[in-house]
Amino acid sequence: MNAQPTPDRPSPQDRPARLTVGVVGAGRVGPALAASLQLAGHRPVAVSGVSDASLRRAAEILPGVPVVPPAEVLARAELVLLTVPDDVLPGLVAGLAETGAVRPGQLLAHTSGRHGAAVLDPATRAGALPLALHPAMTFTGTPVDVQRLAGCSFGVTAPEELRLAAEALVIEMGGEPEWIDEAARPLYHAALAIGANHLVTLVAQAMELLSAAGVGNPSRMLGPLLGAALDNALRSGDAALTGPVARGDAGTVAAHVTELRRHAPQAVAGYLAMARTTADRALAHGLLKPELAEDLLGVLADEANAAGGTGGAGGPGGTNGPDGTAGSGPVDGGEQ
Repeated sequence: MNAQPTPDRPSPQDRPARLTVGVVGAGRVGPALAASLQLAGHRPVAVSGVSDASLRRAAEILPGVPVVPPAEVLARAELVLLTVPDDVLPGLVAGLAETGAVRPGQLLAHTSGRHGAAVLDPATRAGALPLALHPAMTFTGTPVDVQRLAGCSFGVTAPEELRLAAEALVIEMGGEPEWIDEAARPLYHAALAIGANHLVTLVAQAMELLSAAGVGNPSRMLGPLLGAALDNALRSGDAALTGPVARGDAGTVAAHVTELRRHAPQAVAGYLAMARTTADRALAHGLLKPELAEDLLGVLADEANAAGGTGGAGGPGGTNGPDGTAGSGPVDGGEQ
């Protein structure tokens, strides 16, 4: 690991190692978190993983840390990070509890965005101390992830008596704790999926369309534009909306859909859904004039009907919900 200490994360020699750390699921997230805890003075002692990619990742980010089965990770570590996909987590926790792998007093932290602390109930009944620590960050599975954790927000959920411990671990990883109520976890995760996962889809699709239009370097063209759009959106929210939908240029929108049907029909449904959502928000915030909105919404409705109603324009704000995220196997967790 070549990550260097920062003022917020003193070097290990300045702080005594307090916890032995294990990772169940050497996907993109777990090794980076364990390496970050190592910078704070904790000691990674075991990691589990089964695929060639996970084994390479563990060797690169946690050199010298032995790869062992999940039950052995729990046997060796005082703090165990369960970094497996959301849908795998409940079964993994139940299995570990049923086989007696969980020890009383052991800190058990998962990194799922969807789940709070309740998913760890089987382990809690066995005496574990449950923590939900979800980094709101995308991971590459390389050492650069450790540096990116500096200033990263974590969605934190835990019993009140463990709140300080959970927040302290996040701070030691260089992150910023944000308390999320148990009942709000699915909504919190949906918000992140819309903002981050769908952003990747939109950007990749935009690059494909630019390539089809003859642009030689789509990423260079999009970089400054998307950077400015993101900065404006974070600063100003809906007030940053621009473009033909926010202006009410119904003819331009219709031309867009015509070209997409010709060159990229798979992009039509997404374009219509996002255009309708954008129109609704622009209208609600006074950016789209009502007299222009009528023609625009009529175009969107007509195009959606022509596409078989797949555009999500059946009513105000009618858009498709966020897709779920895919993961890997039960002990080779990917990013959450």
